[in-house]
Amino acid sequence: MTDDGFDVIVIGAGPAGEVAAGKLAERGRAVALVERELVGGECSYWACMPSKALLRPGELLDEIARVPGVADDAPARGIDAARALRRRDEVIHELDDASQLPWLEQRGVTLLRGQARLAGELRVALEPAGGEARVLEAREAVIVATGSSALLPPIPGLAEAQPWTNREATTADAVPETLLVLGGGVVGVELAQAWSTLGARVTLVEAADRLIAREEPFASMQVAEGLQARGVELRIGARATSVERGADGRVTVALEDGERLSGDELLVGIGRRVRTDDLGLETVGLAPGEPIAVDEQLRVADQPWLYAIGDVNGRAQLTHMGKYQASVAADAICGGALRLRSDGPLSPRVIFTDPSVAAVGHTLASAQAAGIAAQAVDRDTSGTAGASFHGRNAPGTTRFVLDAERELLVGATFVGPEVAELLHAATIAIVGEVPLATLAHAVPAFPTRSELWLDLRVDA
Repeated sequence: MTDDGFDVIVIGAGPAGEVAAGKLAERGRAVALVERELVGGECSYWACMPSKALLRPGELLDEIARVPGVADDAPARGIDAARALRRRDEVIHELDDASQLPWLEQRGVTLLRGQARLAGELRVALEPAGGEARVLEAREAVIVATGSSALLPPIPGLAEAQPWTNREATTADAVPETLLVLGGGVVGVELAQAWSTLGARVTLVEAADRLIAREEPFASMQVAEGLQARGVELRIGARATSVERGADGRVTVALEDGERLSGDELLVGIGRRVRTDDLGLETVGLAPGEPIAVDEQLRVADQPWLYAIGDVNGRAQLTHMGKYQASVAADAICGGALRLRSDGPLSPRVIFTDPSVAAVGHTLASAQAAGIAAQAVDRDTSGTAGASFHGRNAPGTTRFVLDAERELLVGATFVGPEVAELLHAATIAIVGEVPLATLAHAVPAFPTRSELWLDLRVDA
């Protein structure tokens, strides 16, 4: 059966797909949104939201310990893991997407559930969960927003050991006694902290010479110190060579130096792979299994009707960047001229450990590598009057990276407790290319941590 009743078909109802569908519908387009799992996608149910719910109890205890007079015995009492897991389940709505549907209904978006594949120009083959397969036809455009999934590296025995990925690690209903973590990127450090706080004995293995290697070295060091303070054992510069799950259910990881680590569960947080294997890309001349390359309006070259937004294009695998790309793509489909300006590895990013890391734009090293006459202005994140309210001796460093020739801010990294909300001001300054001379007139209120911005200038 053929249904040609749509202007635009969006494949994937994660954050990027939802935003694109909503914006197009608000501008009068008839939109079909196709989803094979849950509306809201990875971030809502298996990544950003549940991981923050698991991290939050420990963050609160840490702050209580730094602020005298607030339930002094709370840190000693610790966390009720069962209640924390129940709260996590509330945050992810028990893996039920019913609460997501009214937003689509209010905008007139047609939600279709099932597996979608491209079937040629402006055509999408739909296999519903229970029903007759059919072909949908779009009059204007098709948007691919299928996201990414956890990458399992080709370590002998790893796949057979059935490790946790972010999905199992964010939805597990019990705390393992011991947990091994492969990977010291964002997923690895956040979930190592979360499960350690909930009572697991955690060992984290990272092949690189430091954690969160794309961020400033001081951020790596301070996050490592925070994890170790919680009892997380670190194996930095260690490479896994094989994995085995024994008859007793325990997992053993062999390292290149001969050490063998054993745990009840193994979490793999090595990276992400785009979901394009089973998408019908070959019907439009594209390679399955690869990121879908797009231009600054998220349009695929030689396929002006086809767009790819979010993780699937590989530009910036962050939920907020996928939503931004959705806005640009929707505008392009409606005849607008909006183009990407803020994208790629310099996008705003937050790691919700304690201390947290919030960064945007360049690190000092990446600025220098890009040929920028870069200078760093480093400050103690707790070195303002406002920071005193976040507790005594809160760890963390702030770095502003300046372009000395143009006298602009080109990067900022904040490390410390609850620094995520400090990030947007830096993002605006960088995207807007606000001169330092103008920033000097943006007066931070007293007493707030925003006084970190005071007297920001290039050294002569």
